[in-house]
Amino acid sequence: MKRFHVHVVVPALEESVRFYTGLFGAEPTVLKDDYAKWMLDDPRVNFAISSRGGAVGVNHLGFQVDSDEELAELREHVVAASVKVADQPGAQCCYASSNKYWSQDPAGIAWETYHTLGDIPLFGADNRQASTATSEACCAPVTSIPAVIGRQVNCG
Repeated sequence: MKRFHVHVVVPALEESVRFYTGLFGAEPTVLKDDYAKWMLDDPRVNFAISSRGGAVGVNHLGFQVDSDEELAELREHVVAASVKVADQPGAQCCYASSNKYWSQDPAGIAWETYHTLGDIPLFGADNRQASTATSEACCAPVTSIPAVIGRQVNCG
C-alpha cells in the first residue's frame, strides 16, 4: 500500500515539531536534532521536516511503498508517461536505507518514490560519500534531474 510523502525544510526544528505534533495529534515516530518524521495512518502520509539547509518550504513530494515490486510498478507508470527517471538503489540518507527513484513534474518539483529497507544512524551517508561538490543533495541524484541542479533536495 502506498503512503504519500511530503518533506518540508523548516528554519527552526523544535518550533516546527511542536506545531506539527499539535496539528497531527501525534508525536513524531522519528526525532533527531535535525530531522523529524510522522508516519500517520489517517491520512496515510509520511510527513518529514528537516533543518539541514536548502530553501525553507516544501522540499519534495513522493510515495513510500511497501515492496520493491510496488516500486518497480510505479516506476513503469512514470517511464510509460515519458518522464525521465533517476534510479537510486541502496540510498543511505535521512536515517534510512532505501531503494528509490527520482522524477520531476513539469514545474520542476522533485518527486521521490521509494521502498525503505531499514534504519541507519546517519542523516546523509550518501552526501558524505558523494564525489561531487557539497551542493550534491542527500539522496537526490541532482545531476540526473536537470530542474533540481543546484537545489538541495533532502530525502525521507
